[in-house]
Amino acid sequence: MTLVKLADAYPNYKQEIFGGDDIKGYEVYSATDEKIGGIYDALVDETGRFRYLVIDTGFWVFGKKVLAPIGRVRMDYDRRRVYITGLTKDQVERLPEYNDNMTVDYDYEERVRGIYRPTTTATTATTAQVPSSTYDRNTYNYEHDRSLYDLDEQNHQKIKLYEERLLTNKQRQKAGEVAVGKHVETETARVSVPIEKERVVIERTNPTDAREVTPGEVDFREGEVARMEVYEETADIQKKAFVREEVSIRKEVDRETVDATETIRREELDIDVDGKPVINRNH
Repeated sequence: MTLVKLADAYPNYKQEIFGGDDIKGYEVYSATDEKIGGIYDALVDETGRFRYLVIDTGFWVFGKKVLAPIGRVRMDYDRRRVYITGLTKDQVERLPEYNDNMTVDYDYEERVRGIYRPTTTATTATTAQVPSSTYDRNTYNYEHDRSLYDLDEQNHQKIKLYEERLLTNKQRQKAGEVAVGKHVETETARVSVPIEKERVVIERTNPTDAREVTPGEVDFREGEVARMEVYEETADIQKKAFVREEVSIRKEVDRETVDATETIRREELDIDVDGKPVINRNH
């Protein structure tokens, strides 16, 4: 059975359970009125019932915190004290140490119960212990150790009214995965480039007015050549890479509310009156 800290089960426990008081810090004494330490915390099961007080045994074993089953506890609210029945210093030294980061599982509880269980066989029918061989972690319940977990009505005159609440939790799990990559596609690109080419045009014409050349003006020579350079353009096509587009990848969180419906129970106080006693019902 899962155990949680007092404030996790009842965030407003001071008002809801103890009328504005806080039991954390109450002084803890043995049945012989020897101071043991103080209440550090309390552990509550999944039904909301108190199962253990976490005791800081600084006066007996410095720095060690241990669990005390609620059935061995007697509360004195007026003096802000707690008395642990049958707890000895030897038992404290043998009890497994408790810390905030640990999980109180069945094996740990069995070690605690083993210290507190009566060693004698002469027990009454209401407090008789069931041998541990008759149950395991799957079949055990706190009714097997009623003397450890049932409150002594003679020593506890306060009645606690319990109510069930829906405790919610969230688990983060992987819903999928998106991989964004890239690949190369090829295609044939065509481009047209206009180019120019020079050509030589030779034109031969006959003069319309033939005139006589003056003697001596004509210089007949062989090998006379007229030269003209001819140019043409050629297409220079190159490939270069450019950024076509940029792709950014991010995550966005969509929020939604999941509704759940469950039947919960709440205890109310019933008062039976015999005679004409004066009762302050609002206290």
